[in-house]
Amino acid sequence: MNLTELRYEDPETKTYLGSPSLVRLANGDLVASHDYFGQGCPRNHENEEHLTSIYRSTDDGATWQNVTHLSNCYWSSLFVHCGALYILGTTQQYGSIVIRRSDDGGMSWTNPADRKNGLLFRGGYYHDPPNYHCSSVPVLTSHGRIYRAFEDCDPCTWGSGFRAAVISADENADLLDASNWKMSNKLSFKREWIPSEWGELVDPGWLEGNVVEAADGSLLNIMRFHCDPLANMAAMLRIEDEGERLSFDPQDGFIDFPGGMTKFTIRRDPVTGLFVALVNPAESYTAVYRRNVLALSFSPDLRHWTLAKILLSDDTGLSSEDSLLFTGFQYVDWQLDGANIIYLCRTSYEGAHTFHDSNRMTFHRLPDFRRFLEHPEDCEATLSSQDYGVSAR
Repeated sequence: MNLTELRYEDPETKTYLGSPSLVRLANGDLVASHDYFGQGCPRNHENEEHLTSIYRSTDDGATWQNVTHLSNCYWSSLFVHCGALYILGTTQQYGSIVIRRSDDGGMSWTNPADRKNGLLFRGGYYHDPPNYHCSSVPVLTSHGRIYRAFEDCDPCTWGSGFRAAVISADENADLLDASNWKMSNKLSFKREWIPSEWGELVDPGWLEGNVVEAADGSLLNIMRFHCDPLANMAAMLRIEDEGERLSFDPQDGFIDFPGGMTKFTIRRDPVTGLFVALVNPAESYTAVYRRNVLALSFSPDLRHWTLAKILLSDDTGLSSEDSLLFTGFQYVDWQLDGANIIYLCRTSYEGAHTFHDSNRMTFHRLPDFRRFLEHPEDCEATLSSQDYGVSAR
C-alpha cells in the first residue's frame, strides 16, 4: 500500500497519533492537524494529553511540512471562515473549549488566554466537571450561525458518561469572543431508551456528534452510538431554537448506520444532494470495533445508508484475527475537493502496537467519487470475507 505520511511515530515511544483534521485554503494549499495520545505522549500541568501539530502542503498533498505545534489544543477541528483559518476543540483530554485563529495559513495562531481571545467555555480541573470532550468533527454554517458538537463527560466515565451538547455563534460575530457563543442543554443518554429487542448492552452512550443540515433545512446532531455488542447504529438528535435546545426521540432517533460504533464525519455533496460519510463498517459476528476496513457510504435522507466502495483494507498479509487486532484506518476527516474526496486518516499499519494505537498519520485522495454514488460496488462481499488482502484504492 502506498501511503503519503504526514508523520510516523515509533510504537516504542508509547505515543500515538490521533484526531486528524484537514482543510484546503483559498490559495490551494492544504493544512492538516493531529494530536498525540498514549502513555508516552506529552502532558501538561494537569497530567493530561494536550499537544497538536500543524502541517502544510503546497503541492496538493504530495509532501507535507510540520510548521508548528499548539500546546493545550486537543480533539480539534480546522475550518476556514471569512478568509481566516480557525481551529476549534478542547485544551486537553476533558478540558475547556477553545478556539484559535490564524491569519497566515496556519504558521502562527492566536492564544486563547481569556474570554476575549478564544477561551469559550471553561472546563474543570483534570476530571472535575465540566469535562468537555469531542473529536475532529465538522463545523457547520447554517441559517447564519456556526455550529459544532461537543460532549460533557459527567460523570467522567467513558461511554455512559457523555452528555451531548452543541455550541453556536452568529457567523458574522467575532469568533474569539466567548460572549458571542452559546451552548445548548446537555443531554444524557438514558438506558430506558434502549429497545428491548437489543438485549443487554455494556455502557451504552453517545459521543463525537456531527452537526448536519437535513434536506428540509432542519439541524441534527448525528452521534456515534456506543452499544457493545450491537454494531452499526447511530443516534439522531434534533437541534432547535438556534442551537439552544437539543432533544432526542427514542421512537425514531436510532438509525441503522454502517460504522456507527466508531467515529465518522458526515457532509452533504452539493452536486448530488446526497449525504456522504467515511466509515468503519462492522458485522455483528465480527469484532464490534473492527477498524481495518474504511468505506465510502451515502444516504439521500440521513436515515438509509448504502456502502458504496471499500477505500482502505489490510494488505499486510496478517491473519484475519491479527488484522483486527493490529490494523486500523480510523477517525478519518475528509473534505469535498471538486470531483474528488481528500481525507486524512489515523492509521495503524505495519507494526502498530494495536489497531487503536495508531503509528501513522496518512493523506489519501479518492478521485471522481461520485461515480461510486451512482454505481456502488459490492462491498458486502469484502466485509463478509476473512481475506483482507485488498489494497488501498
